[in-house]
Amino acid sequence: MDTVVRVRGLSYRYDDGTLALDGIDFDLYPGETVAALGPNGSGKTTFALHLNGLLQGEGSIAVCGMAVTPRNLAAIRSKVGMVFQDSDEQLFMPTVQEDVAFGPMNQDIDPEAAAAAATKALVKTGMAHAGSKAPYHLSAGEKRRVALAGVLATNPDIIVLDEPTTFLDPPGRRQLLILLSELPQAKFLITHDTHFALQLASRAVFFEKGRILATGSVSEITEIGRAHV
Repeated sequence: MDTVVRVRGLSYRYDDGTLALDGIDFDLYPGETVAALGPNGSGKTTFALHLNGLLQGEGSIAVCGMAVTPRNLAAIRSKVGMVFQDSDEQLFMPTVQEDVAFGPMNQDIDPEAAAAAATKALVKTGMAHAGSKAPYHLSAGEKRRVALAGVLATNPDIIVLDEPTTFLDPPGRRQLLILLSELPQAKFLITHDTHFALQLASRAVFFEKGRILATGSVSEITEIGRAHV
C-alpha cells in the first residue's frame, strides 16, 4: 500500500543547538489514525510541524508522493490540515463563516465555492448554526470544531491534531471523538489522552528525546509510556 506520509532520517536542531529530532523514520497510510505518545519536549509537535513544511530539517519527507520542499509547499499544505492545540491560534476572522472560508479562499477558489465549502464543513462539524457568530463567543469545544471545520473546508488528505482534547469537557470530548472517527482522512494524533487514543487510533508511536522509540498498538505503547515515567 502506498503511504500518504513517508519520513526518512528526519533530524532537526533548534537555533539554540537543541537536537529536537534525531533521525526519525515514519510511515502513515491512507485512512489510518496514528497516535503520537510521549513526554512533553520529546519532539512530537516539532515532528508534526515538518509534515506541511512549517519547519524544515534534514532528511526526507514525502506527502502524497510529493517531496516536502519549498517549491511544493503550497501543494503540500493543501494536502495536510493542522488543528493546533490552542484553537485561538486558528480563529482570527470576524465571523465563524469567514474563518472557515479563509482556507479555501487561499487555495484560489472563487468566493462562492469557498463559502459553499465552509458551509459544508460547518454542517459536518455540527457548527452550521454558528456561522454568523464571532469566534471568541464560542466555548472551547465549539472553537475546536470550528478549527476542524476550517481544515475540512480545504479537503485535505491528512489531518494533524495536536492535543485535540485540551480544554474540552466530557461531552465536548465525546462529540469530537465521534466526529473524528467518521472522517475518512488519515490522521496523526498528538495526545496525552491515552483513553482518547485507544478509541480513535489504529496504532501508536512513542517519542522520546527526538526519536521514535517504539511502534505498536495504542495499548502496547501506553505500557511503554508508563515504564518511562
